[in-house]
Amino acid sequence: MRKIFEKSAYFVASLLVLATVISCEKDFTDIGTSIISNTKFSTGSLLVDVVVENSPVTEVATGNITLNPSLYLLGVHASNEYENIEASIISQLAISANLKVIDDANVYDSDTTVVTTIDTVFLRLPYQATLNDDGTAYELDSIIGDQTKAFNFNVYQTSTYLNTLNPTDPSKFNSFSSNDVFDKTGSELNTDVNFQFKPRATDTAIVIKRWLSDNTIASQDTITYNTSTTSEVPLPFAVIPLKEDKIKELFLDKYESAEFNSQDAFNNYFRGLILEATGNEGSLISLNFNGTIRPSVEVYYTNTVVTGGAIIDTIHKNDSFPLLGITTSNYKMEEKTYPVNDEVILQGAAGSEATVKLFGSNAVDINNKIEELKDKNLLINDASLTFYINQSADTIVAPYQLFLYKSDEKANPTFSHVKDIYTEGTAVFGGFLERDGDGKREKYTFKITDYISDILNGETSYSSTLKLKVVNSTDMQAVSDTVYANYSWNPKAVTLFNHTAIDGKKVELKISYSEKKN
Repeated sequence: MRKIFEKSAYFVASLLVLATVISCEKDFTDIGTSIISNTKFSTGSLLVDVVVENSPVTEVATGNITLNPSLYLLGVHASNEYENIEASIISQLAISANLKVIDDANVYDSDTTVVTTIDTVFLRLPYQATLNDDGTAYELDSIIGDQTKAFNFNVYQTSTYLNTLNPTDPSKFNSFSSNDVFDKTGSELNTDVNFQFKPRATDTAIVIKRWLSDNTIASQDTITYNTSTTSEVPLPFAVIPLKEDKIKELFLDKYESAEFNSQDAFNNYFRGLILEATGNEGSLISLNFNGTIRPSVEVYYTNTVVTGGAIIDTIHKNDSFPLLGITTSNYKMEEKTYPVNDEVILQGAAGSEATVKLFGSNAVDINNKIEELKDKNLLINDASLTFYINQSADTIVAPYQLFLYKSDEKANPTFSHVKDIYTEGTAVFGGFLERDGDGKREKYTFKITDYISDILNGETSYSSTLKLKVVNSTDMQAVSDTVYANYSWNPKAVTLFNHTAIDGKKVELKISYSEKKN
């Protein structure tokens, strides 16, 4: 049999043989994993010291070059208990090939003129929404904060080139962080400066007035969007009117110029949009940039064909520019100092994580405790790390899932997975919100059996610091190796008890084991 603490293949095989003889006597006790006890082994459990401390975050990775978050935050969330956040989005636009204001198929005589009139230009932002129980209307989801109060919203053109490759080392991909600075060029592109943005489920249509060259209305179109051809319920979306003359100058007037020859040429000419949210109240909205209906700039215009002073034709057109390509987020979060007490604060985005030290508070104590446990010659059956929620704190936005990972704590840290995430899978690894018998949010538990076993049998050293953070399912990329891509989209927050709590809810590492009887 391999040395202590390992899940021994030989040992398990022996148990399987014994099981055929004495299974009906039920001499085996399942401890929670694949290791069990028999008459030659006794079982037990012990609690190990854990130290948990606040770990403020100054920046997080937010770009989509190497990650594909698909969801981006926009808006403002103010909180007395946690850090306030202003979340903005920076994105390139995609163009269609061979854009023309007047189509080649429309050939006119020399005495015929075509007058182009902008009908409307707006930024379209589809909400994440779910059909109600009777399937007659959508209800907005993925929003936190006060939806009855507006935040300030402005749209800018950025002069910062969004490069896929690292400008200082083109052999590597570029990366963007939540505190990166993106320069603005010109004034706001939205018609109403400091547009008062409030998400509403009833915003499901926009009426487009089609204008003729003589400033009369030719017709009106009601525009709605459906998630599929079979759906009859329109999806809610925000409409932010943009400056028509400015968009005509930047886009339509350039259609057949070199700036629109290719996507690369356009990306260099029009480098992207900044969707900026500011203020001290409002709500924080999750927008899906990979949905059926994408965020986009919509340009509606009418070509009025005039001959001899008479209108002989009107051609209505619509060009769409999806927010597609390089996309990243900017998080402005207040610097908040939390009191030193029996709590630890976790907040997503660029808020706060926690540092978790197992076996003691300092290197000497940690090493001594590990050596003490090694000397006990135990076979580790289960190791559970549990964090309890302070239910008297504001937990209304408590995240559904937390995540535990390793950091080497260097100036430019590298992050790696705890072994159990890729040996046992996410469902077993845990970190999901659990409720007590009264339905209140109670705790988060992680199964770190393989991680603890490897430390106590000497297969790995306890060198990397464990970090605890808020996570969202979209933050989780497929676990294909030990490297962890530390991305943080979820802005939710929770207050946990740390190691000094005295009401029985302090963080605990419980190790269940088997040991050979003397």
